[in-house]
Amino acid sequence: MKPSELIIIVAVLALGVGLTARFVMSPAQPPLPFTEFSLPDTTDKPHNSSEWQGKIRIINFWATWCAPCRKEMPEFIALQEKYAAKNVQFIGIAVDDKTAVIDYLKTININYPILMGGDAAMIMARQLGNRIGALPYTVVVDTQGKIIHQQAGEFSTEPLVQVITPLL
Repeated sequence: MKPSELIIIVAVLALGVGLTARFVMSPAQPPLPFTEFSLPDTTDKPHNSSEWQGKIRIINFWATWCAPCRKEMPEFIALQEKYAAKNVQFIGIAVDDKTAVIDYLKTININYPILMGGDAAMIMARQLGNRIGALPYTVVVDTQGKIIHQQAGEFSTEPLVQVITPLL
């Protein structure tokens, strides 16, 4: 291989790495404004996100096969219990097969609504700022319906409390 060919290959690789790093590590672009949605729960009863309008909404996209998703759910259950009286509402949107979700929910005492989003939920998550298609993905919406925080990956108790406390 000629030195000039090696230089071109290294330059192309460096450009690719640089563009990838810029996309992944750049500050999040502001998402589209929060748009109300309607999805069914596990019993096929439709729910519109406006049911929780005026509340601090923590909308979590998850799947049963996602270990970090399952890990954060008990924390969300505890936080829902602790903050329900303070106008906080968790909403889970499953990006999964309905049967798998129903089976999983039998193993955990969930205290917030779980809606079935299926594949369309990933499109919704992308519209809410999930540029990399990560699960879990959580969006915090204030009482006026403004998205104030997005979290790709696991969201543990302490950082989530830091986000919602100023809103209480």
